[in-house]
Amino acid sequence: MTERTLRGKVAIVGVGETTYYKHGKSPDPEFVLALKAILAACADAGIDPRKIDGFASYSNDRNEPSRLAAALGLPDLRFSNMMWGGGGGGGAGAVGNAAAAVAAGMADCVVVYRALAQGQFQRFGAAAPGGVASGEPALNAPYGLMSPAQRFAMRAMRFMHENGIGHNAQRAIALAAYAHAQRNPRAVMHGKPLTAEAYDASRWIVEPWRLYDCCMENDGAAAVIIVPAERARDFQHKPAYLLGSAQGSEYRNGARGHNAPLYATSSFTTVAPRLYGMAKVKPSDVDVLQSYENFTGGVLMSLVEHGFFKAEEANEFLVPENLMAPTGKLPLNTSGGNLAECYMHGLELQIEAVRQLRGTSTAQVPDVNVSMVISGPMVTPVSSMILGSGETL
Repeated sequence: MTERTLRGKVAIVGVGETTYYKHGKSPDPEFVLALKAILAACADAGIDPRKIDGFASYSNDRNEPSRLAAALGLPDLRFSNMMWGGGGGGGAGAVGNAAAAVAAGMADCVVVYRALAQGQFQRFGAAAPGGVASGEPALNAPYGLMSPAQRFAMRAMRFMHENGIGHNAQRAIALAAYAHAQRNPRAVMHGKPLTAEAYDASRWIVEPWRLYDCCMENDGAAAVIIVPAERARDFQHKPAYLLGSAQGSEYRNGARGHNAPLYATSSFTTVAPRLYGMAKVKPSDVDVLQSYENFTGGVLMSLVEHGFFKAEEANEFLVPENLMAPTGKLPLNTSGGNLAECYMHGLELQIEAVRQLRGTSTAQVPDVNVSMVISGPMVTPVSSMILGSGETL
């Protein structure tokens, strides 16, 4: 039987983004932001936008592919796709969906995009408006669990309590992100360094998270362009080949009312083994990692579930020097991530993963061949992806 895999079948050849703004401050509506990011990705790849024939997104992006196709003047829209689920769980999954379409011949040039202009719509970090709660909120809201931080804090608290993990582990994740952002002029928090003392003095949002444990809320857009691997060297930049992509979550992860059988999870226990199986790499092969930070506790849990260290080793492993580029054991969120570069529902992490393989990151890790992204811990479904250089094929 022929092996079914995406490994080495497609590559990312273009990346683009808009300016990143504080939430509600974009001068452009979401649709214009999406178009600007897509055009920037086309310019980066050196292709005519009319060569695009597919779109993929996630997290209920409001910018419909048919409308994007009309605005860009595409002669033929062959593929359009949306990954289910809120938050950033679909960032890597949307890349995987686009890759599957390209590998199967359903499209030749697919853009993965995400755009946010929260001034037009609801602010993501706030509780949902309205006087009626249905579905999961009907079980949570009466007890005060309304914002994402409140909902996810309980899982992280359980995980940290069961494994004896202290607050310093989360602090290291925040300090590394802010340190990398100081080297990245695109980062919203560029020029605003974070110290351990300032972290410890910041206000509680919901235990176990202080202000700097929580992602930002931003407006902007990001996009990446995916083509067949055999065409990848025809473009301007070094290709980033997809080695593996996996999405999903474990048994009854989506059980409502916080009664899932495995409660203290970031949702990757079944996803991560499938990711490594397709990519044919091990955690020790990963040169640099971008991990979605809704909250630092989710990153911590994700790193454990992806096998970078055991839960009982978290206090020892998660110190700033291990997470810093260029020499850390596991350089993490090297553009600043959701905490300090931008919160674009995590798609900026895919862009940074590509830049690391190209050698153009502002916090470059030397000799990168395997670049990984984790998307959306503690939501469902979640997803992860691994990119590789030509040498990995």
